[in-house]
Amino acid sequence: MLHFVTSNAGKVREAQSLLDADVSQFDFDYTEIQSPELEAIAARGAREAYREVGEPVFVDDSGLFVDALGGFPGPYSAYVEGTVGIERVWRLVEPEDDHGAAFRAVVAYCDGTDEVRTFEGRVTGEIVAPRGDGGFGYDPIFEHDGRTFAEMDPEEKNAVSHRGRALETFAEWYENQ
Repeated sequence: MLHFVTSNAGKVREAQSLLDADVSQFDFDYTEIQSPELEAIAARGAREAYREVGEPVFVDDSGLFVDALGGFPGPYSAYVEGTVGIERVWRLVEPEDDHGAAFRAVVAYCDGTDEVRTFEGRVTGEIVAPRGDGGFGYDPIFEHDGRTFAEMDPEEKNAVSHRGRALETFAEWYENQ
């Protein structure tokens, strides 16, 4: 049994579709450390979750890295979304010449050994005025290949998303273990 530590059932369904393993959801609120590095946050969370579950676990952490803002909000994306909001992030970027951005996700796997394995996924795009009714979080202001993530149906978004790419890399590694 492989436990995906998340409160998001949609993430679990995505992982189940990619992994050739029995994946279950484990809702555990691990301590999220403050770090500028997604890898450190996810690895620490995976270690703590493993101690709670006692079986192999994986967690993910992600963020939106905006070029004109020096990579901000990065690992602080959820906090910024909840306090500042995506409209204000757009307004910060709008007058800038560079609207480039990347969504990054890191999946961290822990099976009780000393080593926590991490797998990164990344998708590049641009920050635009909010459009679309789908998705969540920054999806309405993140445009990839001419459409925002909020304008894509879930299958289209998952096919190109940072989390989907990280999960695919993890799935390839896991199947070879």
